[in-house]
Amino acid sequence: MLLYHLISITLALIIDRMIGDPPSWPHPVRWIGSFIAWLEYRLNIGGQRKAKGGMLLIAVMLTVFSVTSLLVWAAYHIHSIAGVAVESAIIATTIAQHDLKKAAMNVYHPLKDGDITAARLQVSMIVGRDTHKLKESGVTRATVETVAENISDGITAPLFWALFGGTPLAMVYRAVNTCDSMVGYNNERYHDFGWASARFDDMVNWLPSRITGVCMIAVCSSSFLTKRQALHMLKTEAAKHPSPNSGWGEAAVALLLGVQLGGTNYYQGIKSERAVMGLPQKDLQKGHIQGAITIMERSVGLFLILLWIGGGCYAIASTWL
Repeated sequence: MLLYHLISITLALIIDRMIGDPPSWPHPVRWIGSFIAWLEYRLNIGGQRKAKGGMLLIAVMLTVFSVTSLLVWAAYHIHSIAGVAVESAIIATTIAQHDLKKAAMNVYHPLKDGDITAARLQVSMIVGRDTHKLKESGVTRATVETVAENISDGITAPLFWALFGGTPLAMVYRAVNTCDSMVGYNNERYHDFGWASARFDDMVNWLPSRITGVCMIAVCSSSFLTKRQALHMLKTEAAKHPSPNSGWGEAAVALLLGVQLGGTNYYQGIKSERAVMGLPQKDLQKGHIQGAITIMERSVGLFLILLWIGGGCYAIASTWL
C-alpha cells in the first residue's frame, strides 16, 4: 500500500504542475469550507466556545476522513489502477504549487513592465495586508513571503501526511488547515472558538515545516552563506516569526536570497510590526520573486525524493520484522 501512496503522490504533483486548480472545477476544499461555515454558524454562540470549537474540528476531521476513505476503498476495490488514479486526483487538490507559482508570477510580470498599480492589485489577491501604497520593494516582499510561507502548508505538508495515510490523511490535513484559516484567529469572535483548530494546525505542521526548511537550504545555494552557516542560522531566524512553523520557510528563503523579510505592515490602516529575518545583503527587487519560485520548485523535488527514500527504507525494514 505504501508503494501506491508514493506513486499517487508523484502523480498528484504532476497533475498539479500541469493544470493546478481550475476555478471552474469542483474542489473538495470549497466543500469543506462550506461545511465549516455551516458548523461555525450553529456552534459559535453562547458559552463553552473552546469545547464547541473542538467539536467543530473533530466533526470536520471525521467527516472528511470517512468520506475520503470510502471513496478510496471503493476505487481500490475495483482495481489498484483505479485506486491510484482516485488517490492521485484527490491528493492533487490538496497541493497548490501550480497556483502559488501562477499567483507570484502574476505579480512579477506587471512589476517587470513597470506597472506598479497592476502589481499592487495582483498582490492584494494573495495577502491580507494593505497594498494600495506599497512600493516595488513592498510588493516584492509580500509576494516572496507568501511563496515562502506556503511551500510547506501548501505543498510539502499534505504530501508528508499522504505518505503515512494516503489520501484520507492528506485530506484531513487540508481540512485542519482550512479550519485554522477560517476560525483560527486571535480576535473576539474566534479567540476561544478557534483555539483547537489553531493549536492542532500548529501540531500537524510542526515536522513538515522543519523538514521543508532544511530541504530548501540543502538543495539551493546562497551567494552569501555556506550551507553550514545557513543551517546554523535557520532555527534562530525562524523563531522570529510569530507562527511556530511558517518562519522555517520564510527564514530559509530570506537566508538563501540574502534579503530581509518581515518588518512593518498595515492592516486596514493599522500598523503592525513584525521582527525581520534574514541578512540584508541585497535590497528586495522583483527578481527575488523568481528566486523564491526556484527555491520552491527545487525543495519540493528534494522533498519528493526523501519521501521515496523514507518509504523505501520503511518497506525494506518491514520485511525484516
